[in-house]
Amino acid sequence: MPLYKIIKPNTFTTIFVWKISESYEELYEEVQLNQKSGLRLSGMKSQLHQRGFLSVRKLLQQAGYSDFDLFYDESGKPHLKDGKPISISHSHEFSAIIISEETVGIDIELQREKIIRIADKFVNSTELNRLQSFDSHDYIKKLTVKWGAKESIFKIRNEKGISFKNHIQVNTFELEDKETIAQLNFEGVAQEFKIVFEEFENFTLVYAFEN
Repeated sequence: MPLYKIIKPNTFTTIFVWKISESYEELYEEVQLNQKSGLRLSGMKSQLHQRGFLSVRKLLQQAGYSDFDLFYDESGKPHLKDGKPISISHSHEFSAIIISEETVGIDIELQREKIIRIADKFVNSTELNRLQSFDSHDYIKKLTVKWGAKESIFKIRNEKGISFKNHIQVNTFELEDKETIAQLNFEGVAQEFKIVFEEFENFTLVYAFEN
């Protein structure tokens, strides 16, 4: 069974991680989709994205929900009908959801050299110069944590105009710390977040709690 792991960061929160080894057909047969989800799935051109989408529905089942319990608001943010905060992510052969009684966001990313080419788009020059002092392996890992932290925070606030580079700052951390703090300053509102991260199979999982 490709339920990869369950993480319990606190009493109120559960993270479910799926390793996507099934075919599209296998996943499709094992889930039921509401009409909107069915249309969304059929509009996806990549089978990788389709399998990620369906694996998230498998994770919902693990959490005691179904696709019929999930809906999206006008900005595309997911919600559960019972009101519990949820956040969703998938990347290549992994997907993850986080369900809590607190405000949460999650991101999972494959660690890739590609992130070096786009680093200046989401990290300011001072921080980029500091990170470049690390060896290339840790540089990629640290950039991936920073991207995941900013993506997780964006999923919480989910407003147009938020710049990863200018509005979200992640405090200095070491990879062995497994957590750090980040701040979002946007349109006169300052928010602080606890960031937690871990690695497995060349992927980085990051999740954020609003302090």
